[in-house]
Amino acid sequence: MSKIRERMAKSGWKKTLMKLAALVAVLGIAGFFTYRHIKGKKSAVPEGIAWGNGRIEGKEVDVASKLALKVKEVLVDEGQIVEPGQVVVKMDTVTLESELAEATENVASAREQLAVAKAAIARSKSEIELARIEKSRSKKLMEENAGSQREFDVRSMALKSTTAGLAEETAKLEVAKQQVKVAEANVATIQSQINDATLMSPVRGRVLYRLAEPGEVLAAGGKALTLVNLDDIYMEIFLPSEQAAAIAIGTEARFTIDHEPDRVGVGFVSFVSPEAQFTPKEVETRSEREKLMFRVKIQVPRDVLRQYTEFIKTGVRGVGYVRLKDSVAWPGWLDKNVVRPSGEFTNRQALR
Repeated sequence: MSKIRERMAKSGWKKTLMKLAALVAVLGIAGFFTYRHIKGKKSAVPEGIAWGNGRIEGKEVDVASKLALKVKEVLVDEGQIVEPGQVVVKMDTVTLESELAEATENVASAREQLAVAKAAIARSKSEIELARIEKSRSKKLMEENAGSQREFDVRSMALKSTTAGLAEETAKLEVAKQQVKVAEANVATIQSQINDATLMSPVRGRVLYRLAEPGEVLAAGGKALTLVNLDDIYMEIFLPSEQAAAIAIGTEARFTIDHEPDRVGVGFVSFVSPEAQFTPKEVETRSEREKLMFRVKIQVPRDVLRQYTEFIKTGVRGVGYVRLKDSVAWPGWLDKNVVRPSGEFTNRQALR
């Protein structure tokens, strides 16, 4: 009997433990769904605010060589931040510098020819003046019967000859001037090519790809670097046609990123696509029209970008929110921990 009682006691304890485990499991599941419900209610998007999944993106800018040259030096690495006008790549300009030296010598030679032409004109003018004096003297002597007609004719022809010589020298002077201009233009062209061989960043950005290394020969237009413009960062979301149609350019928007959902960024709508994405081109019924999705671009103000340059990473996923009406208030969870511009933010604020 004692063994039977002992077995019954053990069986009762097991049933009690199983009931307790089941109760804990039920309470855990109920708590989980209660938490999900409370959290979902807390983060629910109110009517009048459209939202969509997106990712942080930025305009990409290529740094390319204008000429077919060899890469001499790459001064930046991937991930490095560069400023506008910063030298990022140097190309080999040995050949161009040799051409520049030759072109400079040609300029000096052309200027010497110009000086010779000017001296020839001065000499011709002096000869004309002398011929004019001698003609005048010969005419006076002939009138006084102290000179001959032949002498007068010789002096007259000499004046015409020297005058014609002046016209020829003047033409040579113009040719010499043009030669100087051509030689100087050639120097300027080669110098411009040498200047273009020093590649500079056109924007404030981060080096995304390093596409060339020292010693490589790039063709004309060959890319050396690809940058992400840190002054042009945005998030793109897709919204149904009814919501997209109600959005005005410049409308205030907000966005969150997945790895830090409690921090909210402020932006504005800078673009709404006029064409639907991922839908049939021909739409006949209302139900099909409601399936149309339009690309909406949420631009981050430049002032905010300047404050958080080091933290900007393209490709990060998140969610964008747009108010369909200015009268709609942002919910509390989208109105705290907001990353605002240092200055006052207003609707339709452009990139300033």
